[in-house]
Amino acid sequence: MNHETDYHAEPCRQARTDLALALRAAAHFGLSEGVCNHFSVELPDGSGRFLLNPRGLLWSEVQADDIVMVDVHGEALAGRHPVESTAMHIHSGIHRVARQAVVLHTHMPYATALTLTQDRALDTTLSQNAMRFHGRVAIDPHYNGLALDAGEGERIARAMGTAGIAFLANHGVVVCGPRIDHAFDDLYYLERACMAQVLAQSTGRPLKPADKDTAAHVASQMQSERLQSELFFEALRRTV
Repeated sequence: MNHETDYHAEPCRQARTDLALALRAAAHFGLSEGVCNHFSVELPDGSGRFLLNPRGLLWSEVQADDIVMVDVHGEALAGRHPVESTAMHIHSGIHRVARQAVVLHTHMPYATALTLTQDRALDTTLSQNAMRFHGRVAIDPHYNGLALDAGEGERIARAMGTAGIAFLANHGVVVCGPRIDHAFDDLYYLERACMAQVLAQSTGRPLKPADKDTAAHVASQMQSERLQSELFFEALRRTV
C-alpha cells in the first residue's frame, strides 16, 4: 500500500481539507485549547487508517497539508509533522473499538465544566439545543490521568458504547459521527447547549426541564434532517 500516493489522492485530499476547516472553525468559536486536543477522520477504504491534526500547531493555523495520516495503531504513515501520543491512543481506540468514522475530542469550556459536576454531563431535557442530544450521550465516570497507552483509549471507547457523544469525567468531551460536517455541527451545538445550562445554573434559580418524551421528540426531529448541518459547514468553508 502506497501511503504517500493515497495521501495526495483526491478523496484523501478532500478529507484533509475538511478536517483542517473543522479545526480552524473550532478555534474561531473558542473551542480549542493551546496546541492540545485532536480531530480525526477515518479513511473510507476499510484500511483502518485515519487522518489526524499534528502535534504543535494551533488549530487556527492548520491547513490541509499539515494533516497527518496514521494507521490503526496510531503510527504516522504520511505527512510532514509528528503526532502527539495521547491523541494516537484516544483516537485509534475509538476508531477501532467504537467503530466511529469521525472523532472530535475537545476540552471546550462549558462542556468540560459540566464534566466536573456530580452529574458529569449535559441535561438533555433543558434547552432545545440540549434536546438534540437526548438518548445520544454516554458518560465515562472514571478519570485515570493522561491516555499514555492503548488500553486507556480502548477503555474510553468501551465506555462510549454506541453513543455518539461522550462526557469524560474531569477531562472533556468526544463527539463522533459518520461524516465531519454533521459531527462538527453537533460539537458546536453541544457547547452552546452546555453554555446555556451553565449560565442558567449560575442564576441560582431552579431549572425547569421539559419532559423526556418532548426531549426525545425534538431529538428525532433534528436527526431526521441534517441539511442545516451541511449548510453550516459550507458557510464556514466560505468564511473561516
